[in-house]
Amino acid sequence: MDHYLDIRLRPDPDFPASILMGALYSKLHRALHDLSANDIGVSFPDHKTGVRARTPGDRLRLHGEQARLEQLMAISWLTGMRDHVTLEAAQRVPAEAQHRIVRRRQFNTGSPSRSKRYAKRHGIEIEEAQRLMETPAARQIALPFVQVSSRSSGQRFALFIEHGQAQSESVAGRFNHYGLSNEATVPWF
Repeated sequence: MDHYLDIRLRPDPDFPASILMGALYSKLHRALHDLSANDIGVSFPDHKTGVRARTPGDRLRLHGEQARLEQLMAISWLTGMRDHVTLEAAQRVPAEAQHRIVRRRQFNTGSPSRSKRYAKRHGIEIEEAQRLMETPAARQIALPFVQVSSRSSGQRFALFIEHGQAQSESVAGRFNHYGLSNEATVPWF
């Protein structure tokens, strides 16, 4: 991963940044899926954590080899978003950059469907499953998230994103179609 490309949201009086980032990220997910890309990672350099401030920010950074980023940008995945973003050209990653794992985190949010699945899996009544799941669901999540639609299931969900600790060495690996990985790092600067 020797290059990166920043996509920044423009302020919009009609749409909050969170809605625009969700739309942008959903479009990226579809593009990565359609390209079968497992070599492009993402990060959110301006993300904020904390229960009251958990936002991915207004900048999405794509990481990869220059040719691969150019291939992604050559397809029309930004259709409908061009008026809402400013796009920078791919640039070389600074030599002194640190590295981070950027991964998806899943949490028990206490949804009825989750309680139903838990009850079925453990052979208990739904009411008991809901009671057991109340405590974990009550905790407050401090990670940034985006609302996205899954390409495979079509379902909308909150995708919580965790930026791991900075480290000096990069770790190679594969990324999913959200540009996230549990083992591979992206440059952080």
